[in-house]
Amino acid sequence: MKISKLVALFMFVVASASAQKKPNIVYIICDDLGYGDVQVLNPEKGKILTPKIDAFSKESMTFTDAHSASAVCTPSRYAILTGRYSWRSRLQQGVLAGGEELEPLIAEDQMTVPKMLKDAGYKTAAIGKWHLGFKFVDDEGKPVEVYDGKKVIGPAIGSTVPNGPVSRGFDSYIGFHHSRVMKTIIKDDKVVDKMEPVKMLQFLGDHAEDYIAKASKNDTPFFMYLALNSPHSPVVPSKAWQGKSGMGDYADFVMETDDVVGRVLEALKANGIEDNTLVFFTSDNGCSYPVAKVGKLENEFGHYPSADFRGYKSDIWEGGHRIPFMVRWPEHIEANSINDKLICQTSLMATCAEIAGLNVADNAGVDSYSILPMLKNKKAKTDYNLVVHHSIHGKFSIRNKKWKLELTPGSGGWSNPTDNKARKENLPEIQLYNMKTDAEETTNVYKKHPRVVAKLTKKLKHIVENGRTTSGKSQENDVPVDLYKTETTQNTAAH
Repeated sequence: MKISKLVALFMFVVASASAQKKPNIVYIICDDLGYGDVQVLNPEKGKILTPKIDAFSKESMTFTDAHSASAVCTPSRYAILTGRYSWRSRLQQGVLAGGEELEPLIAEDQMTVPKMLKDAGYKTAAIGKWHLGFKFVDDEGKPVEVYDGKKVIGPAIGSTVPNGPVSRGFDSYIGFHHSRVMKTIIKDDKVVDKMEPVKMLQFLGDHAEDYIAKASKNDTPFFMYLALNSPHSPVVPSKAWQGKSGMGDYADFVMETDDVVGRVLEALKANGIEDNTLVFFTSDNGCSYPVAKVGKLENEFGHYPSADFRGYKSDIWEGGHRIPFMVRWPEHIEANSINDKLICQTSLMATCAEIAGLNVADNAGVDSYSILPMLKNKKAKTDYNLVVHHSIHGKFSIRNKKWKLELTPGSGGWSNPTDNKARKENLPEIQLYNMKTDAEETTNVYKKHPRVVAKLTKKLKHIVENGRTTSGKSQENDVPVDLYKTETTQNTAAH
């Protein structure tokens, strides 16, 4: 009898240990966190303390040439969740704003990472910022105005969100749409509360911890998409963090962000699921120059949010879209390793599909390629050496190995020289940089390498016209794509 009980106990332990073979997957996405804001990535010019993220990097593979799909928020998040560049959608420049927010950018029938992982048996949760479009409606189903162009005017508690995250693959959601309506807390598909923005970051951390604790109690793998509000504006470090850095509110907010990231990572460990959880840590784009008051940070404190790279959020230059990107998966990914291969956040969908043992449909994740081989072996070769960059004004750039071609005369964004100023200075309409010898993008060599310009232009046109970057049947873009943004260029030149 005792032997039978012992055997039964042994079988139960073995079954419990092997019940969940697929790893949990967690995305931690900061908002406007610059590459150089993470001290371990910028040891000489990074003066803000980020001990929790630095410690995480020692347990992870850190990519030093990773890029968001855009230099601004909405399009980057679209690409992360769909594996498709946002400029293939109706959003050709900027972010969703005003009336555009009423219609989701992600089509109802479009495959998303959470939809895909649900097919593999995952529970899926979104926590935090969405900013991919949805409407608020009242009890009669009529749209509720939330922004009149000057100020936030709603919506009321009890309003419904009929086409938000839970309609795009997530089992549950708690968070807010974007910074202008951050006071509005949405749970699943309802407005449930109003809250001061200063409390938001800790609120998101609390909910992430709670979700991990509950999810760890069953054998179902989970996907948690945690989209933090920081250090994006409003820059509102909580009382406990105000003054911590000695460098101003932005630096305080970065430090608080680091601490919340640490809380989430500690929750995985405390609940015994750290070893079977794959964690991606990243940012949606570079640091915002005006919000962070970068001039003061650099000149008074010697802190450079873009490290040695040129530009900031909004720009086609590296500071706009080269972002922190660290991946931890114990026993599968080499800890404290560096990978200098070129990658883009569009790759997340195909990577998760391969990990979950799924085949992505030919018309889904058209710009997504798996980086799992790179994660398992930093020396692994890849057939994908092309990344398309996009600025806030919709200006295009293509990177192929060491070469980077930019189809715009200036930053394509907010930094000087803007495109308008660049034209006044008679700068050429295109830029070409050798990123191996000139990662700071100081010397435009387009005249010296006309063949490279022609080759990259041809590649970019093919990627746009083919409807996909990856191999497979050609797909359609949602709208015609103007590679040179002719109308925008003409309007900019006229001002």
